[in-house]
Parts: sequence; structure tokens; C-alpha cells
Amino acid sequence: MAQKGYIDLHVHGLGGFDTRTTVPGELMKLAVAQGRAGVSAFLPTIYSGPIDAMRGQMAAVCEAMCLQKTGAKILGVHLEGPFLSPKRAGAQDAGTFMRPTLSNLKKLISGFEGAVKVITLAPELSGALRVIERCASLGIRVNMGHSDATHAQAMAGKRAGASGVTHLFNAMRPFHHREPGLAGAGLLDEELYAEVIPDGVHLSAEVLRMVFKTKPEGRIILVSDAVKGPQYRKGVLQGGAVSLARGVGVLRGLGIGEKAIDRAARTNPARYLKGV
Repeated sequence: MAQKGYIDLHVHGLGGFDTRTTVPGELMKLAVAQGRAGVSAFLPTIYSGPIDAMRGQMAAVCEAMCLQKTGAKILGVHLEGPFLSPKRAGAQDAGTFMRPTLSNLKKLISGFEGAVKVITLAPELSGALRVIERCASLGIRVNMGHSDATHAQAMAGKRAGASGVTHLFNAMRPFHHREPGLAGAGLLDEELYAEVIPDGVHLSAEVLRMVFKTKPEGRIILVSDAVKGPQYRKGVLQGGAVSLARGVGVLRGLGIGEKAIDRAARTNPARYLKGV
């Protein structure tokens, strides 16, 4: 397996393969595609869906982890749902979203607690803070995302145990000068990690420069959020169309320092998962 490369903590698909599968071989092919694209390790990220479907996909990831002998190392699972806000669904299927309750969490992850490394949820939803606390107690990193949270609600999520923000500025309440929301929390809080999609589409060049000027370098995590299908679906941006390595190239073209890029693409994601 590749030993020196990027660590992608949020990727749905690449090279014609994606995580909407119950076939471990498909995920191993995704791992090979990731390895060829310069990634040494990654978290297959599962879309929101019916619990049985998500569990089937998690089982496939776990089997692929045991079987794979080549490609980027599969580190576990990132669950992007189902405890998300329908107000900020983006390209996700809001019809699959559900209330964040301890009962629903148990139904979702029972038997997979060791495989789930990151879960993205909306902290403002009723019951979310208890779910955040439980996930944190299990050693699962909680990202806040697909969320209409106010700044106060985001900080309540942090106090409950959330430690990151999923694809900063995307699928969340827009930043406003009188209500910075989750975006403001992710940008300004010095402890929260923030995923950044550096493809030049999800964030403009100016915003990418702002993030690297404002956010502590040790708290930026570059992700591809790459998807198998088209980048847009029915006019909605549904994910990345390029590998993490190509996104890094975009940042270099913007004059972002090599040290900062390297930390965000290698060191910080490794640190984020440390101990998980």
C-alpha cells in the first residue's frame, strides 16, 4: 500500500466506484483509484439513507478493510447522515433524514462502533446534543454539517463534544454579519477542525485564501468530497469532481504555502483521527 500521500476523510467515490454498494470488491477498487490519485488513506463516506441500507454499506466497508491488499488504506467509515437538517440537505436525500435520538443512533451503528470514525450531523436538531455526547463517549469524531445552526447552536454542539465542521460554508446557514452561524464558528473557533474542499468550485479563490489566513493551520483539513457521478445534479452542487491531489494543485496556484497545504492534507487529518 502507498505510505506517503494525502489522507482524505471525506470521499464518496472516484474512478467509477463509490460507497453506494454492498460489494466489498467495489470499495477495494475505489481504494485502488484513490491510491493512484495520490491518497495513502481515506474514509469512505456514506450518504444518508435508510438505516438498513447504510448498515449494508458499512458492512461492505468493514469487509473491504479486512480483504484489501493494495491501494489507499481504508481507515473506517464517515457517516454523512442521517441526522441532518432538511433545510440544508444540499444534494442529499432529505426524505431519508431522521431525528437524532439515542435509539436511532443505536440502530444505525450497533456492531459498527469501531468502524465509524466520523459522523456528520446537524447540532440544532432536537436530541442532537445527546447523540453528540454519546458519539464522543464512543470515540467517534462528530462533525457539524448539513445544518441551519446559529452560532450559539454550533457552540452548544462543540460543548457537547463535536470537534469538526463538514465542508465549511457548504450546506449550512450562510455567514451573516449579525449571525455568523456554523460557518462563522468553523472559521473562527481555534479548536474546531474544519473540512475545506479546495477544488475552486465549492469555495471561491478569495474564500480559500481567507480560510488559510484566518483559520489556525493546525485545524484545516482538506477533503475532496469526490463523487462518482456528475458534480451537479438538477442544478445542485452534489460533491467534488476532482481528486484531493488536484485540489492541492488549486491551492498552490493561489499561492498558499506548501507547509500549510501539507499540514492540511496529511498531518491534520491524521491528528484528527488519532485515538479514534
